[in-house]
Amino acid sequence: MRLDSGLPVLLLRTDHNLFHHGTLGVIRSLGRAGVPVHAVLEGRRNPVSRSRHLHRAHPWAPPAQRPSALLGHLRMIGERIPGGPALLLPMDDAGGRDLAAEYADALAPRFAVPPQDPDVPRRVADKARLLAACTEHDVPAPQARIPRTADDVHDAIKSLDLPVIAKWARPWLLPRGLRSTTLVHDAADVHRLFACAADHEAGPLVLQRRIPLDGGDWFFQGYFDAAGECRYGGVGRKHLAHPPQAGHTVAGEWVDNPALYDHAVRVVGLLGCRGLVDLDFRLDPDTGDYRLLDFNPRIGAQFRLFTDARGLDLARVLHLDQSGRAVPDARPSIGRNLLVENHYLRRALGPRPRTGALRPLRAADELAWYAGDDLRPFFAMGRQSALRAAEHFRAARRDRPSRP
Repeated sequence: MRLDSGLPVLLLRTDHNLFHHGTLGVIRSLGRAGVPVHAVLEGRRNPVSRSRHLHRAHPWAPPAQRPSALLGHLRMIGERIPGGPALLLPMDDAGGRDLAAEYADALAPRFAVPPQDPDVPRRVADKARLLAACTEHDVPAPQARIPRTADDVHDAIKSLDLPVIAKWARPWLLPRGLRSTTLVHDAADVHRLFACAADHEAGPLVLQRRIPLDGGDWFFQGYFDAAGECRYGGVGRKHLAHPPQAGHTVAGEWVDNPALYDHAVRVVGLLGCRGLVDLDFRLDPDTGDYRLLDFNPRIGAQFRLFTDARGLDLARVLHLDQSGRAVPDARPSIGRNLLVENHYLRRALGPRPRTGALRPLRAADELAWYAGDDLRPFFAMGRQSALRAAEHFRAARRDRPSRP
């Protein structure tokens, strides 16, 4: 499938992540289809920069917390991209929240940005505001508390029971070293996380009741056009996540679940989001409801799971629609599965998780890093993983108490 080569694409991330396999997935998908793909990357140490399908890498950008500097940097990049305006595709929460909606006019004419209500990405990306929106529109979500004091934390733990899910309302403002979402088993650790809120602007801390995995871990990804119509989408089931029960998909499968598909489309319509979306759900075995855990107004890193029988995926659907071409009907590949190799290997070689033994998996239809026509990112990822493991080992040895 070839797309319009006259519409180049710029991929934007503002959070440092050398192992963001979603960026590599978009580069390969659009690059193989003849689209010139540009990306803002950390430099040659980022394995993604080695892809043969990347047209050009551009210097790392200022953080989203400095919008004027970031906009100036993007305008400079836009002048270096030949041809007409480039399609801007944010790959993280900060880019999708601010640039795709609030600064679309400021980015013209160098960039094309899919239309969006400016307040919607903020409302769904902010975990506290998302809970309020779910209450307003009667969307099932896990029971949650937003503590304001240490006493509130104690009451929340008593009400929600341990272990509890702790997540930061604005994860794009987190300092490095803190996870956006954590499964917390100990009350003292919940209090420690709450105490961290005074040190940064990512709060408030949201505490949610953990819904057991009996009913499965589910997600939906889709593309909604300017009229709010779902042009392409799919339901996936997580077989493995990193970190366990509170993280992104490590092993997932495209499944036939019409009830959840219709529910997800309805949720997106109620909250008024357009463009690319990535939603997480968990089936509550007590009520039979699919409860909304998370709503990301951007493409999900595991989007290549939803590649249909003719090679269509969400990145290609976005490009077809934004270039004015017809989007063909999907031919779902139910049963297709995806594996993120580095995180799976980390789980396999690491300590046994509290959630039990690692589930054996059949051969993956899609690997996040390995591709026969594009091997260099895979080997570069392995090298960076080894270097990071060595750094952690040296740090652990330095911190280990010396024997008398």
